[in-house]
Amino acid sequence: MSNLTVRNRAERLPLGLPDTFFDRDTQVLARDLLGKVIRHRIGDLWLSARIIETEAYYCAEKGSHASLGYTEKRKALFLDGGHIYMYYARGGDSLNFSAQGPGNAVLIKSAYPWVDEISGPASLAQMLLNNPDAQGRPRPSQKLCAGQTLLCKALGLKVPMWDAKRFDHQLLLVEDTGPAPPHIIQTTRLGIPHGRDEHLMYRFVDSAYAQWCTRNPLRRGQVEGRDYFLL
Repeated sequence: MSNLTVRNRAERLPLGLPDTFFDRDTQVLARDLLGKVIRHRIGDLWLSARIIETEAYYCAEKGSHASLGYTEKRKALFLDGGHIYMYYARGGDSLNFSAQGPGNAVLIKSAYPWVDEISGPASLAQMLLNNPDAQGRPRPSQKLCAGQTLLCKALGLKVPMWDAKRFDHQLLLVEDTGPAPPHIIQTTRLGIPHGRDEHLMYRFVDSAYAQWCTRNPLRRGQVEGRDYFLL
C-alpha cells in the first residue's frame, strides 16, 4: 500500500446525514436512527458509537419535556428537525435530536462502540478512558454506551457545548454506515412516571443488540404481542 493511499484514508471525513433526515415524524426518525453512527471529534480522534436504542417523544403526550411548555432551556425542542437538545439526567448529560413539528424529539437511549477506518482503536481507547466504572477501571466495551448518560460520557458530549446547536460536520454528526437493522423491537419507554403516558410504545431497539441496551426488552418474562412487538 502506498503512502498516498494511507494518507488519503487518514484524511477521509465521515459524511453526516442532512438536516432533512431529522425533519420527519418522531417515531419514523426513532426507528431510522437505529444502526446509524454518532461521531464526535475530540482533537484528532473521532469517537463513535452505533445507535441501538431510541425513544420517541411528542409534544402532545405527557412524557415529553416539551409538554411542560416552552422555556429557553427547552427551545431546541421547538426548533426545526435536526437541532440538538441536551439536558442533565441523574447528574449526567443526555442527547436528543429534534424531529418534525414543534416539541417533538428523539432521545438517544443507548449505543454500541463503533470501530472502523475513521474511528480506530485509539478512538475506542479514549472512550474507555472517558467512561470508567465506579472503581475507576475500564468498562467492558459492550457496556460502555449502555445508557443515555454513559453514551454521552464515552463520546465526550456535554450540555454546555451542544445544547440548541445544529450539527457541525467537522465536529459532531450522525452517519449512515450501512444496512439498517433487519429486526427492530418496539416497546414502552423507560423511566416515565405513572400517569404520564408510560404505556405508549415509543421505545425502539435494534434486536441484534438487545442485551446491550438500557434494559433488554427480550429479558425473561417478556411476552411478544403484549410487552413488545417485533417489527
